[in-house]
Amino acid sequence: MWIGLTHWNRLTAKFVETAKPGKYCDGACLYLAVNKRGNKSWVLRFKLPGQKTREKGLGSAKTVTLQQARARAAEGRRLVAEGIDPIEKSNADKIESSRPKPTLSNIALLAFESKKAELKGDGENGRWFSPLKHHIMPRLGNVSVEQIMPADLQGCLAPIWHSKSDTARKALNRTNIVIRHAAALGLSVDVTLAEKAKILLGKSRHEAKHIPFIPWQDVPAFYQSLNDTDVSHLALKLLILTGLRTAPVISAHINEIDGNIWTVPGAKMKGRLGETQDFRVPLSDEALRVIERAKENSKDGYLFPGKRQPTISLDSMAAIMRKRGLEARPHGFRTSLKTWLSETQQVSRDVSEMVISHQTGSRIERAYNRTDYFEQRLPLMIRWSMHSLGDSGQS
Repeated sequence: MWIGLTHWNRLTAKFVETAKPGKYCDGACLYLAVNKRGNKSWVLRFKLPGQKTREKGLGSAKTVTLQQARARAAEGRRLVAEGIDPIEKSNADKIESSRPKPTLSNIALLAFESKKAELKGDGENGRWFSPLKHHIMPRLGNVSVEQIMPADLQGCLAPIWHSKSDTARKALNRTNIVIRHAAALGLSVDVTLAEKAKILLGKSRHEAKHIPFIPWQDVPAFYQSLNDTDVSHLALKLLILTGLRTAPVISAHINEIDGNIWTVPGAKMKGRLGETQDFRVPLSDEALRVIERAKENSKDGYLFPGKRQPTISLDSMAAIMRKRGLEARPHGFRTSLKTWLSETQQVSRDVSEMVISHQTGSRIERAYNRTDYFEQRLPLMIRWSMHSLGDSGQS
């Protein structure tokens, strides 16, 4: 139902310019409203069945001409004829326009936020997001997720598919997570996008290269070349003696150590956040000596403090080996230890894997077998420390 539908186009541009305070009907439900201060605005009056008469502002007469106001009024009348409230439609449009555009970058950020709860340190180190940032976003970041085709994703990853296959695989995996997040938001996306892109990319020719390591027979010479004064040297000694990865070693805290047991929090161990158990590390006498020496330089409880950061960097121990011209890296000492166990010690596979904090068996098997083989591991770590010190009789 319309108010003032007769006598269309009653106003003129000149009248609008000189109109005094009041309300003037142009016809077809369009009004010019002029307040006491002389401010002028356009108003559309309408009434839907079963509702009271309402008014919708169509803009200021300073910026909206008479012809534009008539066009806006015509659109409002069309909506009412279809049973749509122009005010509610306008509010809905504003809400929709305020939402982030469904570009790959925007959806990726949303997916990352929802994924943070599963990531160590809330993903602050950037490892989860970096494959997307460096290899996908430069080309597809501003593209709507609903428009991305398998060939587009192939184009991003083709340059690194054979040369950096692990990075490419991670980028493809992260993109798949983002696309599925978009689907959960109700966007029209191809949830098989990553799978199709992988088909287009073909089989990777990249051959996996294992991390270089020092043979276990040469570990004693290297270990004894490290000093007890440099923080990074002490950290590398503890890494060798415990078989741990770099991250838990550099972030070692005094509160984690009780007697000859170092309990590394699950959050510092490799694995899914919330699903990785704390790991007890048996400490030999030599490991305890290194820890006591490190305590002399500790800061805020951290055994290996950095100069500007709470702890030394992830690269600090690797730098020691690079300066000596070695291809081997700190992580490789886990291989040295594992090989030593296999070639010189009579130990079960489960115990051998647990020494380097590897899980064996299915999830169900692990649920029933809760032991960490600590008592079996302790004498092994003592023998390994003796070997590192050059006591061949204990190897």
